[in-house]
Amino acid sequence: MSEARVRFAPSPTGFFHIGSARTALFNWLYARHTEGKFILRIEDTDKERNTDEALKVLLDGMRWLGLDWDEGPEVGGGYGPYFQSERQAIYDEYLKKLEDAGRTYEKDGAIWFKLEGERYTTYDDFKKAEVEKVKTVPVVIEDAVRGRVERAEEMDFVIVRKDGNPVFHFVNVVDDIAMGITHVIRGEDHLSNTSKHVELFNAFGVEPPKFAHIPLILKESGPGKMSKRDKGALIEDYEQRGFLPAAVRNYICLLGWSPKDDQEKMDIGEIIERFDFPGINKGNARFDEQKLAALNSEYLREMEIGSFTFLVRPILAEAGVVAEDEDEDYLQAVLKLAQPKARSLEDLPDYLRYFFNETYTSDEKVAGKIAKKADPKALIAEILPVLEGLDNFDAESIKSALEAHAEGHGQKVFAYFPALRFAVSGQGGGPELLPMLEVMGRERVLGRLGAFAG
Repeated sequence: MSEARVRFAPSPTGFFHIGSARTALFNWLYARHTEGKFILRIEDTDKERNTDEALKVLLDGMRWLGLDWDEGPEVGGGYGPYFQSERQAIYDEYLKKLEDAGRTYEKDGAIWFKLEGERYTTYDDFKKAEVEKVKTVPVVIEDAVRGRVERAEEMDFVIVRKDGNPVFHFVNVVDDIAMGITHVIRGEDHLSNTSKHVELFNAFGVEPPKFAHIPLILKESGPGKMSKRDKGALIEDYEQRGFLPAAVRNYICLLGWSPKDDQEKMDIGEIIERFDFPGINKGNARFDEQKLAALNSEYLREMEIGSFTFLVRPILAEAGVVAEDEDEDYLQAVLKLAQPKARSLEDLPDYLRYFFNETYTSDEKVAGKIAKKADPKALIAEILPVLEGLDNFDAESIKSALEAHAEGHGQKVFAYFPALRFAVSGQGGGPELLPMLEVMGRERVLGRLGAFAG
């Protein structure tokens, strides 16, 4: 088998959309699975939209996801240039091949590609016939995902506009030929273009690459394809919100592909090993940010605590939660408590603020719920002397003392827990309570309980 050469050919517009990221990922996975080459080719002919800043957004997003390219911008390779804006001489050369073969004609300043087969001989004849869908040239596409697809090109089409700029269909095919692309993996919305592309490949006397049209990604709710305006659509948002790139990459690979055993969380090595066309679904994929967040939390929970601390510390510092000289042992102990319940890094500053600051927001709804069952101040005043009398302020000692006190007052120990948690944190939930009190320490806990009881 010859080496697989696949490409991702985005137009840099200032956004890195999740659909584009999925196309890039599937191409990258197939290249790594087959030990082939992943080429990044930039379609930058729209001079108004395709800026250096827009290109940076794209390249940074791909690097964040871990999608390294074997050929392309900043890497080079033997099939460049890798920017369409620098390939005009190549397009001129291939246009001449079509002209010499009698496959083009000019009309109204544009250059048209002439289909072969029984058909109306000119565009004017076609229009005058006043017929719809004159099927002129049948095209059969053996798609690796969709199966056998039959299309028919109904009329000649423009390949160079009046302004001299070649159109997408032409440059796309020329670049794939010139770069030796063996497999074209792209969104299902491009399937309608493929018959045109096959006709161009045939006109150049080149066998078309293998096509694999992957399903669309639908927006989270309602009908329609996910667009850059939809919630959760932009890769840079996840980076800014502190999602882990491995989790985002893992989730994106499941949008239209599965290993057929319902396994979802996989490291990248396993995904590369298992990824292939038979696992790609025909049905459209529905984006689900809750599922992504749940997968992200699994990755967070499995991190080694030192790595987790290294990742979280700058986020807490930027939010003003921890000082630069915050005690490392205390910080790590707090994060060890928080790690099992962390869903994303962006939530951690608010989730952990009360561990480090005496100024934090109390949830008044929680206070109201506690007060419906008992006076929280009275409960805290009742157990404060018990906690003050402890020789060891650890979770087990706190638990034993509270259980003994509760039994002596005909109560269940859990009757004290909501008020105790609220008094030291202002919250109704969080890390496991008794280990939380141990980590916060005697001085901080007793000080807050005393202030709360008044």
